[in-house]
Amino acid sequence: MCGIVGYVGDRDAAEVLIKGLKRLEYRGYDSAGIAIMNGELNIQKGKGKVANLDKKMLENSVKGHIGIGHTRWATHGEPNDINSHPHLSESGKVAVVHNGIIENYGSLKRSLTEKGRTFMSMTDTEIIAQLIEEIYTTSKNVTFEEAIRLTLKQIVGTYGLAIVNLDSPEKIYIARKGSPLLLGVGDNEMFIASDASPIVEYTNKVVYLDDGEMAVVERDGYEVKTIEDVSLTKEVHELAISLEAIEKAGYPHFMLKEIFEQPRSMADCMRGRIDPDKGTIQLGGIADVMDDLANANRVIIAACGTSWHSGLVGEYLFEYLAKTPVEVEYASEFRYSDPLIGEGDVMLVISQSGETADTLAALREAKERGAMVLGICNVVGSTISRETDAGVFTHAGPEIGVASTKAFTAQVVVLTMMALALGIKKGYIDNKKAKKYIKELDAIPDKVDQILKECDDDTKEMAKMFTYAPNFLYLGRSYNFPVALEGALKLKEISYIHAEGYPAAEMKHGPIALIDEMMPVVVIAATTHTNDKMISNIEEVKARKGRIISIMNKENSDVKDLSEYSISIPSTFDVFSPLLTVIPLQLLSYYIAVNRGCDVDQPRNLAKSVTVE
Repeated sequence: MCGIVGYVGDRDAAEVLIKGLKRLEYRGYDSAGIAIMNGELNIQKGKGKVANLDKKMLENSVKGHIGIGHTRWATHGEPNDINSHPHLSESGKVAVVHNGIIENYGSLKRSLTEKGRTFMSMTDTEIIAQLIEEIYTTSKNVTFEEAIRLTLKQIVGTYGLAIVNLDSPEKIYIARKGSPLLLGVGDNEMFIASDASPIVEYTNKVVYLDDGEMAVVERDGYEVKTIEDVSLTKEVHELAISLEAIEKAGYPHFMLKEIFEQPRSMADCMRGRIDPDKGTIQLGGIADVMDDLANANRVIIAACGTSWHSGLVGEYLFEYLAKTPVEVEYASEFRYSDPLIGEGDVMLVISQSGETADTLAALREAKERGAMVLGICNVVGSTISRETDAGVFTHAGPEIGVASTKAFTAQVVVLTMMALALGIKKGYIDNKKAKKYIKELDAIPDKVDQILKECDDDTKEMAKMFTYAPNFLYLGRSYNFPVALEGALKLKEISYIHAEGYPAAEMKHGPIALIDEMMPVVVIAATTHTNDKMISNIEEVKARKGRIISIMNKENSDVKDLSEYSISIPSTFDVFSPLLTVIPLQLLSYYIAVNRGCDVDQPRNLAKSVTVE
């Protein structure tokens, strides 16, 4: 969600911070601000885009070599100039930027108010600046670092923090609990950020902070400790991403770029893992736990949003290919349901960022109850990748657009490979079948490329007809029911059109009442084993004058004849069809949103990585 960036070194701090905040815009935000130290504490902040902040900085010409910056996604207090970060202590000497939520801010604020402190904002973050200063100025022989440590012991909640103090003009203090934070190690300079995107231009060496850790950062190095004041030695990791990977490369939006990257990202996901000639799959990240997975009582998949939809596809895949019982849970609900999970069960958590707060909470709950936890995520070094017992990276590359596209298909590719590998191990898929499946899976990226080349212009034209539709209905069966949910979610996220996805047979149990000549109905009719039933559903929509848009196999003339608009895709095995059917739905949502003038890459109220509950 919110973004943090910090810098100390010889460069112009404002330039580094502004550029870094622009790279963090994809995380979602409603205001931005920076603090520069140069003998005094210079604060520039306000509601709106980083471009507005950039303009303010140019007008005020603030110079310095140390500073912190922030993009805020509002939780406590409406988006406005006052509630923007950084937040100051009452004296104006301490500035704080914060990702996360302080759950006991109310009681702390009352206590500090009783002590005479005055608050300017409605945020929970201001509590941190005020409490640090209160401890620092009223306690005897307490250093500023100790004041931070004592503050962290009092607050309840989650935080990624960067703090500066005029009394320590060459230092930035950082801390983490439940919100990602990393250090970039440069040559006589240091960088701080919520993720690697603001850092990769300057260094590929990073240190990941873990929960319960804090650091004192200076231009010539850093010291990491626990909040119990235990010194730590941290491993320096090398970033695997490049600057080019987080640029638009000539596309008007990151989302469109990422849609068109899917043939490559899917191929990268499979590279070195599948052998179509031998009919084998090697997933090194879970090789040591395949026996546990094969002998599991059941698999519980936990995820949020688009990752939850990929998990629903995974349920079909695991049950069909590996005859393994699967339950799919909203990660946000899992730990509140007193879940029946324990030894002998396997939880599989899915997250693009590897930092999703609810998914992390589900992971930790499952581990506490004795289950093995596996992960599927995209970001190497993320919290989920470090806390799971084993897992598989998707290798999709950076995904900047808030509306997930290539992450979804990469997750489904990983789930497909896992299900095939498990089916082979359990003896449900013999070598002949394995070769057939893996050969077809290997062909999927080329078929996606074909869809993008053949359907892009048609989808763009079709989108013009439905740009101002107030509602959409998406229908799918079997493997493509989750794709209907995903298609509806994409449209909602970026065009702000109300859309719902349903299993096609459930249409008669309520949604059919909505269908009239104004209702676009997107029908996913690309599986052989459900085709006759889908045709019956289309007939029911047509009888009520619904406007039918079909996603179908090229040879399916029956569906085409019944549709007002249709998009043809190459044929594949039914079990692999979600990897193809989702592509036209991504394009459709994108072009409708563009036509409506929506901010495609940064839709309102949304964040790329949801790191608070």
